[in-house]
This record gives sequence, C-alpha cells and structure tokens, in this order.
Amino acid sequence: MTKLSVVISAYNAQDKIEDCLKSVQFADEIILVNNSSIDKTVEIAKKYTSKIFDRPNNPMLNVNKNYGFSKASGEWILCLDDDERITPELRDEVKLQISTPIKSESNLNAQNINGYFIPRRNIIFGKWIKHAGWYPDPQLRLFKRTKGKFEEKHVHEMVKVTGEVDYLKEHILHYNYQTISQFLHKMSNIYVPNEAKVLISKGYKANFADAIKFPLKEFLTRFFAQEGYKDGFHGIMLSLLMAFYHFCVFAFVWEEQGFPEIEQGNILDKSKREMAMAGKELKFWLINEKIKNTTNPVKRIFYKAFYRK
Repeated sequence: MTKLSVVISAYNAQDKIEDCLKSVQFADEIILVNNSSIDKTVEIAKKYTSKIFDRPNNPMLNVNKNYGFSKASGEWILCLDDDERITPELRDEVKLQISTPIKSESNLNAQNINGYFIPRRNIIFGKWIKHAGWYPDPQLRLFKRTKGKFEEKHVHEMVKVTGEVDYLKEHILHYNYQTISQFLHKMSNIYVPNEAKVLISKGYKANFADAIKFPLKEFLTRFFAQEGYKDGFHGIMLSLLMAFYHFCVFAFVWEEQGFPEIEQGNILDKSKREMAMAGKELKFWLINEKIKNTTNPVKRIFYKAFYRK
C-alpha cells in the first residue's frame, strides 16, 4: 500500500498547530519541522507525532521544509504550513489519487504523474477571499518524495517536480493573515527584504518612475484586473495593502543600494507627469469595468466610443 508522509513547518504556532495536525491524522507519517519555537508548539505536536525535528528559524523558509522532506519515508509527501488545514474532501481525494490513480480531465497518464497542484482557500481577516489573485491560488504540495523539493532562492518558490504534474479539485484551507499587525510583520521581516534582494540580484536599479509604478500597478491589477472589488471592503483593503507591500519592496531596494539620489532636474514636473499617467490608467480600468458590467448594448458602445478616448 502506498505510504503518505505529511511534512509540516511550524514556528510559534501553539494557537493553530493542533487543528493542522488533526486534519492530517489520516497520513501514515507526520513530520514536524520546528523552526525554533519558544511557545508550546512542540508540546502540542507530541500528541500527534514523535517525528519532530528542531531547526534554526531560517528566514528562507524553504530550507527547513526541504530538510523535513529528507526525513520522510513515504513514497508521497504532502507539504503544509502550520496555518493550513486539509479538508475531509481533500483527504479522500489524496488517498484515492495516490493509491488508485485515475485519469484526469487533463488526459495525462495518471501512472506518470509525480506531483499535484492543490487549490487553496485563503481566509484573510476572517473572510474567504475569492478574487484579487487570492483564489484559486494553486499550490504544488503533493508529490513523490524522490521527484520534488523546493528551490531555495525565494520565499515564495513552489516545489519543483521532475516529470508530469496535474491538479486536484478539493482545497487546502489557509488561515492566512488574521490581523493587520501579522501582515505588516511578515511583510517587513520576511517577504519584502527577500523580494528586494531577488530584484537586485537580477540587476534592477531603483528609478524615479517605479516609486509610483510599483504600488500603482499592483493596486490596479489586484482591484480591477483580478476583480478584488468583488470581495467588497476586504478587496479594496487587501489591494491597498499589497500596493503598499510593493512600494516597500522598492523602498528596500533603494535602501540596499545606498539611498542614491536617483532623480535630477525638476522633480515636481516629473512627479506631475507620472501622476497624470497613473490617472489615465485608473480611468481606463474604471471604464473597462463599467463596460464589462453593463448589459445594455447601446451603453456599451457609448462607453467604448467616448470614455476610452
């Protein structure tokens, strides 16, 4: 019978680790990588597994996850974070798929599949966010032990799998940001510095226009192109927070490069030009959404003819 190992990475997770562990009790083996927690995370975890490995709390999260994979003995690995849960429906789908592979809608040969993307429901500030790029949020979390691991270049890297991959239908529940403080803490201490270093490693140089373009593009993408407005006030707040996130990425790059005086000349005129271009982009998206949400064909023609000029 095919053996499944669940690998969980945890740090100071005493308030959430038990629900995570309860959701994966169906697995043949549970491995917990404890990232130097100083709360009761390990004490709670010992009720569910004896395979607990202590590691330094590496900001490059994937290093410790790969370590956990190296301790797994199952043919298949299911990788989770401490704020994620496996639903009963996903549990059943995983068990079926690794024991009796069935042909999927993608028409791939199930016997040749070495990994599966799993859609994820992000619960943010108490609400399942269905737009703004937060859903379906597919994560490659189920894979054959000898065929996959994380690259250790970026905190948001996915597992890299050798061979064919496919998609499951059921969901991981992700109790993502629960407070604004949590968002800001992770942003400033983990994600933003890493994003900045990746940009610099690619040769990026901070420039005047990007101080405006970075946050603006992110907001327009999240709120309009990815329809964040459909999530109501949560949608606009998350779009604004992600815009701020990308502004901070730019600011960290600027800092890493020594706070250079990157713009010469009349900064007011150049700011005015960038703001005018930003206004045009905002107008385009407002009219685009008006057209998309108008059922009257005459109004659609009118909007296209006059408002997009």
